Amino acid sequence: MNARTEPSEAEPGATARPPLVRELLLVVGLFLVYKFGRQLVTGHTTEAYRNADRVWDWERTLHLPGEGSVQSLLLHGDTLAHLANTYYATVHFPATVAFLVWLYLRRPARYLWARRVLAGLTGAALVLHLVFPLAPPRMLAAAGLVDTAKVYGPSVYGPPQTDSLSNQFAAMPSLHFGWALMVAIGLIVATRSRWRWLWLLHPLVTLAVIVGTANHYWMDAIVVTALLGVVLAVVRPLTSPRGTLVPLRSRHRTATTARQAQEKLAPAESEENVLVGAGR
Repeated sequence: MNARTEPSEAEPGATARPPLVRELLLVVGLFLVYKFGRQLVTGHTTEAYRNADRVWDWERTLHLPGEGSVQSLLLHGDTLAHLANTYYATVHFPATVAFLVWLYLRRPARYLWARRVLAGLTGAALVLHLVFPLAPPRMLAAAGLVDTAKVYGPSVYGPPQTDSLSNQFAAMPSLHFGWALMVAIGLIVATRSRWRWLWLLHPLVTLAVIVGTANHYWMDAIVVTALLGVVLAVVRPLTSPRGTLVPLRSRHRTATTARQAQEKLAPAESEENVLVGAGR
């Protein structure tokens, strides 16, 4: 997001933005709904562990690489494991907020699209959390993985039995990876810099972190990628017939012009009917 970053296409009227207070209330409201909605899965411990065994078996059936192969890279030293835990705890939410703020200020038309995609993805993830509670691999004995946050710190979770601030049995899908992937896609679409593809490093690093710290399975990332693909197919940016973005102000002006044309046309039709009647 440097000074060399340019819009992917001309966006006349791009200074028009949705009302700030409304957007803040909407984003905060959606986050709270998701945060408290996850708590509904709390208490489904037995089902969460049973699903964890299933996911572990599915991954072995599909011949996916073991999560331990990634974790072993982090366990070469305390520093690397600590950095991975810090990334997991501190980058996820601030990076997504920064992405939305930047789009709101610099690419308002793209902001609406990205916000809708993230809302749709988060809503779909919440539904899956409710119907498929899942214990993370750090809690699965069969995985033989280390809880790196507990051993090396920092940790955002307390003991599962007493942790009332988060739901640790909502591993699938991984919104850490889903949001990171959407941030990269959004920035690639919204900018023209030849370096913009480097934004893909964010989801790639996030994937290595969530798997290496044993907070998620490979399947968690695969499922959220599929969900994001579906949401992107459904939620598309509004475009003009030429395929360019229709900015907010232009869409408002177009709708207003159409209404004014209809209002002018109605009296003209009435006068025409009067003249026809007089001729008879």
